[in-house]
Amino acid sequence: MTDHFSRHKITPGWIEVICGCMFSGKTSELIKQVHRAELARLNCIVFKPKIDNRYSETEVASHDQNTFPSVIVESSDDIIPHIDRNTDVVGIDEAQFFDDRIVDIVTLLADSGKRVVLAGLDTDWQGKPFGPMPTLLAIADVIHKQYAICMVCGDPATRTQRLVAQNDSILVGSSESYEARCRNHFDPLLSVRLTQVAAPQDEMGTKSITEPTVQA
Repeated sequence: MTDHFSRHKITPGWIEVICGCMFSGKTSELIKQVHRAELARLNCIVFKPKIDNRYSETEVASHDQNTFPSVIVESSDDIIPHIDRNTDVVGIDEAQFFDDRIVDIVTLLADSGKRVVLAGLDTDWQGKPFGPMPTLLAIADVIHKQYAICMVCGDPATRTQRLVAQNDSILVGSSESYEARCRNHFDPLLSVRLTQVAAPQDEMGTKSITEPTVQA
């Protein structure tokens, strides 16, 4: 689909969003798009949020270890100072972790003639829309929907299954904490149940340590 959106057909710029569940190849697709732009001798820069340091502190890295040098930013507003008139393509990984200002930032960049390519989770571990992604998808000119493989049945997967006893809305992790699932095998309450099971065990462990031993 991107072949129909050359720089000669969309003026002044455009927004592409690569979305899907974890392990669906979103970052790999982002890296591929940026590499292709570099082959066309376009000036590219890639950003990622500071919170994502799973594989590298200085690079965008996919689960299969594809990498591309990146600029680490604290917030969406930190992106603009790194852009100049010679920048052609702006890549943004893990877009779901950015604040809502990311929508205004990428709109400004596209309106000023930049091609902006974002990759991010469209839903969270509960199957709900994740952060600014719904709005980014709404304003996108091009959308790439990526699919993983369900780890239960092998069908196309669109959901991210959390596997650990942790109910925080954001838990950065990889295969030790998450796996891809299809709609049929997705269980958003699994993490909640694991937390409930773990809580009594934690209380028992604490009790056995803190209570004094009575000697006969």
